[in-house]
Amino acid sequence: MDFWVNAQALILGIIEGLTEFLPISSTGHQIIVADLIGFGGERAIAFNIIIQLAAILAVVWEYRRKIFEVVVGLPKEREAQRFTSNLLIAFCPALVLGVLFADLIHEFLFNPVTVAVALLVGGVIMLWAERRKHVIHTETVDDMSWKSALKIGFAQCLAMIPGTSRSGATIIGGLLFGLSRKAATEFSFFLAMPTMVGAAVYSGYKYRDLFQPSDLPVFAVGFVTSFIFAMIAVRGLLKFIGSHSYAAFAWYRIGFGMLILLTWQLGWIDWSTAQG
Repeated sequence: MDFWVNAQALILGIIEGLTEFLPISSTGHQIIVADLIGFGGERAIAFNIIIQLAAILAVVWEYRRKIFEVVVGLPKEREAQRFTSNLLIAFCPALVLGVLFADLIHEFLFNPVTVAVALLVGGVIMLWAERRKHVIHTETVDDMSWKSALKIGFAQCLAMIPGTSRSGATIIGGLLFGLSRKAATEFSFFLAMPTMVGAAVYSGYKYRDLFQPSDLPVFAVGFVTSFIFAMIAVRGLLKFIGSHSYAAFAWYRIGFGMLILLTWQLGWIDWSTAQG
């Protein structure tokens, strides 16, 4: 039994690490895979908080030099001040809407069928965004205006619907609002830091009674695995977008969403009653 629980933690840690910063929805994949391997209940709620925190710490480590430069330059350097204010501006919409609607969304939308529809719709929008003429107004994250940051912040709110993808919403939003692929991708990473840390702190406090000392080994397996694979995903994505568009991720979303709906319609898996 302990072996299977640790195997479940390993699987879900890999899924979280690989998908958190790719535009394919980590939450959606967690809901699907957790249901397939039978990992649920109160332990799963606490476990998800832990592995999401591990994924964001991987990005913090990857961009530690940039973060250090911003923190050191914040008192005097205008560029660091603008970068920080843009992050705060972009973070605010998700903060407000998350506090107001997170519980309702989790109750009614956290199921595989919703995930499948969101994957499909998001994939189509991603293809459209990639095929339209891309006019670049902002080459780097340091060149962003507060208006662009606010727009991306509202785009991020769409990711409250499981299957939409937080990174997908912010990256595609960035492309639509005139950011280069590199700027849109990196700003998505940076915006994830306050967003995901804030969500982890809020959820951790809300579900603090679910954290049991006996679960520490399982949480450790998920944490380390998520951290490692998040590092791999972030580095791989930055390298990938240097010479590719996001179309491959769009087609993956569409194919995965169709597979879920097909198995549901054919009665192979009763996704309609599954909960994340």
